Amino acid sequence: MDQQEPRPAHSRKLLLLIKILVVEDHPDSREILTAQLRNMGYHVVEATTGEEGIEKAQVYLPDLIVMDLGLPGIKGIEATRRLKQNPATAHIPVIALTAWNEKDFREEAEKAGIVEFLTKPTPRSHLEATIDRFLKEK
Repeated sequence: MDQQEPRPAHSRKLLLLIKILVVEDHPDSREILTAQLRNMGYHVVEATTGEEGIEKAQVYLPDLIVMDLGLPGIKGIEATRRLKQNPATAHIPVIALTAWNEKDFREEAEKAGIVEFLTKPTPRSHLEATIDRFLKEK
């Protein structure tokens, strides 16, 4: 994991208004990702299944979703498809963060509405740059 200085305090205060939903079933991965995002200054909402991710997206309307693909129950691709079919959540960018081989799932995932693939483990700098890119597009 690469080490970077946290964003300045004034920048973190502004970012706390930005909500990111993390949908990840593995506790260690979720804890690390959540800590990274909070350290970057984001408000983080957590979900452990595709179903819970859909519910929390509808309730919290996050600015961005980081979705594992290999979830129990509804997989990340199907959860994304359902989010994109709902007018209330269709606008939310979904980034896949997964250990799966992206070549096998890229086409199906893109059709479902996933905007970017990140492979675990992703360096913090790459994660931050990807998130920033999609938040600027909003």
